[in-house]
Amino acid sequence: MSDRSDGSSFAGGCACGAIRYECSAEPVFFNCHCLECQRVGGSAFTSLMIVPKADFRLVKGGPKYYESPADSGFFLQRGFCPECGSPVVATEDHRPLLVLVHAGSMDDPSRFEPAADIFASRAQPWDHMDPELPKIPEMPPLPDTELFRIRQG
Repeated sequence: MSDRSDGSSFAGGCACGAIRYECSAEPVFFNCHCLECQRVGGSAFTSLMIVPKADFRLVKGGPKYYESPADSGFFLQRGFCPECGSPVVATEDHRPLLVLVHAGSMDDPSRFEPAADIFASRAQPWDHMDPELPKIPEMPPLPDTELFRIRQG
């Protein structure tokens, strides 16, 4: 699958190529500033996208998962390549119809256009967030049935 210019499909994988994925949905992009994303990314935030699980598929390999509690009290499963350690995907128990995909794992990460900064209340003081993006203090409500509400503003 090649990335289409309309943003409705994309492909990607880990650094070593052991994991490859394809997605036929238009993603919602955002930057997450929660402490867990800071730790996982080794930086001020993690750039992620949300897609419907039904439109996402692994085409090569599979991630190893690390489960950790989220601020919500639910559990988050972070998937990374067992060979090179690259973070690729994450899933949440309470949102079983969604997949979070690391934007840096896209074949063309230049397509990343964040819709918002989430968990902005936890951003590091040395992080210079884009002043043009909406700042959501915590996790916005993203039930499976309202997946793209964040993009609409």
